Amino acid sequence: MSESPVSGKSSSAKGSAKKLKGETKTKSSARGKRKQLAKKDEEVDISMASIGHPEIFPLVFTEKTQEIFNCRVNEDITEENPFKLLKKEDVIQDMKTRAAISDFHPVKKVVLEYPGEELLIVLDAEFRYGQNFYLVATEEAKENLLNPPEPVEGGGETKEGTPEEFVYKPPVHKPWVSLGSEKEVEEESVKETVTKIKYEISRLRREFGAAVTFTDRNASNVKDGYIECISYQDKNFNIKQLERDVGAQVVPQVRETSTQTKWMYPRNATTQYFPREFSNEEKEQCLSSDDLKEFITSVSLRVEIALQQNEIMNAFFDDWKALAEDESSFGGKSDAYLKEYQSFTDLHSLKNRTVTCICWHPTIYGIIAVSVTERLTYEDRVNLSGKLLLGKSLILFWSFSDPIHPQLLLECPEDIFCFQFCPSDPNIIAGGCINGQVALWDISEYEEKLQNAKTGAGGSKNTAVNMPSFIQAQQSGKEPHFVRFCAVSSIEYGHKAVVTDIHWLPDYFEVNKMGLTFENRAGVCVQLVTCSADCLILFWDIRAPKLSVQASSEKTKEEKAIEAPPDVPTTFTHLDLSWRPLMKINLSKSDTSGDYSPTRISFTEEHYHYKIQDKAQSQLQPELFIDGSPYKQLRVPSAKPLKLLENVPTNFFVGTEDGELIYSDWKMERESDTGRLISQKPANKYTIHDGIVNTVQRSPFFKDIILSIGGWNFAIWKEGVTGGPILQSCCSPKRYTVGHWSLSRAGVFFIGREDGNIDIWDLLEKTHEPSQTQNISISMITCIKPWIVSSKQHFLAISDDLGTLHILEISWTLSHPSSNERASVLHYFEREVKHLDYFEQRQEFRARERKEIELEKQRNKTSVVHPQKSKEQMEEQMNMDYLEFLELEKKVLIDLGLLREPERHAS
Repeated sequence: MSESPVSGKSSSAKGSAKKLKGETKTKSSARGKRKQLAKKDEEVDISMASIGHPEIFPLVFTEKTQEIFNCRVNEDITEENPFKLLKKEDVIQDMKTRAAISDFHPVKKVVLEYPGEELLIVLDAEFRYGQNFYLVATEEAKENLLNPPEPVEGGGETKEGTPEEFVYKPPVHKPWVSLGSEKEVEEESVKETVTKIKYEISRLRREFGAAVTFTDRNASNVKDGYIECISYQDKNFNIKQLERDVGAQVVPQVRETSTQTKWMYPRNATTQYFPREFSNEEKEQCLSSDDLKEFITSVSLRVEIALQQNEIMNAFFDDWKALAEDESSFGGKSDAYLKEYQSFTDLHSLKNRTVTCICWHPTIYGIIAVSVTERLTYEDRVNLSGKLLLGKSLILFWSFSDPIHPQLLLECPEDIFCFQFCPSDPNIIAGGCINGQVALWDISEYEEKLQNAKTGAGGSKNTAVNMPSFIQAQQSGKEPHFVRFCAVSSIEYGHKAVVTDIHWLPDYFEVNKMGLTFENRAGVCVQLVTCSADCLILFWDIRAPKLSVQASSEKTKEEKAIEAPPDVPTTFTHLDLSWRPLMKINLSKSDTSGDYSPTRISFTEEHYHYKIQDKAQSQLQPELFIDGSPYKQLRVPSAKPLKLLENVPTNFFVGTEDGELIYSDWKMERESDTGRLISQKPANKYTIHDGIVNTVQRSPFFKDIILSIGGWNFAIWKEGVTGGPILQSCCSPKRYTVGHWSLSRAGVFFIGREDGNIDIWDLLEKTHEPSQTQNISISMITCIKPWIVSSKQHFLAISDDLGTLHILEISWTLSHPSSNERASVLHYFEREVKHLDYFEQRQEFRARERKEIELEKQRNKTSVVHPQKSKEQMEEQMNMDYLEFLELEKKVLIDLGLLREPERHAS
């Protein structure tokens, strides 16, 4: 189902609120309001009538509801037995007790009008109708599911439909008539044709009853005196017989056998024994002997050490078994799946909208915020721009205690594509709009409401005494609070396209217009970074600039002329519609004249927010918190010089629309010709992904490990390694849409796909394919955000394209690391870096080898080919060489004294 039925309960609450507002208007408008209210009060039809099953009503059962009605998945009901009968009275009592929170509230009318006494609930394990359960609304459909009609055979019944009666006829003895089958059986039967061997064993008469004397012998003194009988696999049982034809008769063959048993006369027998003891004289002699004293003296130290060891540690503890992990505590393979914990949706606020961003509240348990946008293409958005202006763009705050009504609604100037809580103050929120603007919210006034949301309205838990009735809970309803944005950036000086990513800079440094990093004396986050598809990366400062006297007087006149609404906080009034970026960065292409279009950005200090220890910071900190919030008195520092921080890394990774990953620096440099500030050229560019990059995220365990996801694959990078990714996946069957690292295990990350599945990767288990794949929704996964509540409870928030937010509980296997897992993952990354270096060296070697081969070919082509000599010339050359050799031989012999020159002439 693309729409959840639970949000239909909020229609009455909103209708009543609108009716109170309409009393001050004319009667005609009041009638129009009542007509609209009548339409809204109608219950939303969630049946499957559109696909031919009007008796089917999909439902979402939480773990609480499953425990109440004993219909827990894989325990009370399974895929083999998916049916569960619930009493109608119990269901009505549950709707009265839990009111709007009851999972049966969307089908209240169906339950009340049901003619039978028992309702049939069926487990929908394959999500054929969109939810995990569905209700059967008619008795006929219930009987067809519980007792399906048996197929009717042609000869099993008569024409009237009554089965024929079987009459038993006893068999009659008849003479056997031979048809030749006994001959075939005789030919196929196996007969013994080999004569059996007979053995006769005899013994001399005189050896019977002879005395036998046994002695002890040491097995090690004699060769082969000890033979160990080691178990081995008997291969006789592994021999497979060839297929052969064997004949057998039904009646076994008659054969004669005999046995002989020695019969003994039975009688009763008993045995009694007692130990031998020394006499009293022998005991006294043994205790007073010197041998006993020497023995006790020699072993006393060893016994004392053994007793001390028993007191210190368990001597019977098996250390070898303790080296292995206890896999039984993990629950096996079934425990590795994500378990559904809660789901949120609202048909009124989320109709035809998709979730674009998820953020957990940093300090309040069970509070999660989501931003939504219209599910339209660019052409449809342009055509319907006038209609979209009438609707509200919202950020919804959900609570675990109320899955139907949002606790808070943030009004936005346009649809929000990304937003982030401020790390220094969770009440400050910054978001990027689809039109390129950046908005700020201050929800300090509603912090207490969010904290009390987990215990219900008024901060008191609903018990049996103060529990409202079913009708009262439906009529009262909950109207969420709308919070307007405090400030929005200037349209002229901001982004020209949708803001695709936003990040707060850490609280211990700030950036100036040159891109240099200085100490942050405020001690809180005051700057943020945004990127957009308009090829710009902008740095923003939320502090109020120090204006001159004339400028401040003009601003005072403007504030008097245009006053802000009374319900809007004045925290960032100084920035509204005049907020300009502090620094602009263009990512220019080196090979062409165009620019890169960033979609995601990742800084080195993304997950590592450290605070510097400085005396100036400790002195200024108390002054900033006098008014309760540090952001109400923030100002840009005066001309007093700030301390330059040179050890802060300024490099960052950027993912683009074309699937590229860029590594660059945000420091500005001056152009040699004009002297104006320009952005640096990207240091490295990699084209790995075949689609838009939707995730660029650093590992929470390793600062230099980056995960990038885009198109049909993902890649893992190591900062400082310029040869390429250390791990690149193959193409997935479906396109990847989003991903996120695990917060508790170094080698685990989650990737969402366009078919609604989640791929869970464990690098210590598999690197060529995901460890497991689990279906979450029937539509595309849009965002993934994990969160650690405690050491025993880890959550994973997943949103889909239909606007539904799923909260899943991460199992023990996926949330608790094994021993030395971080070191093992680090060793794996280092090994992959070495493999990449070796690959680059081999590439360089092959390139040089190919170059040398080409040069050798060129030299062979350009070398001069000498003409071939004739036979006479070759003989003449050989004679000349021979004469030269004779002269050289003569000279050597004369020098050695072996040949005299006169004797040579005489001869």
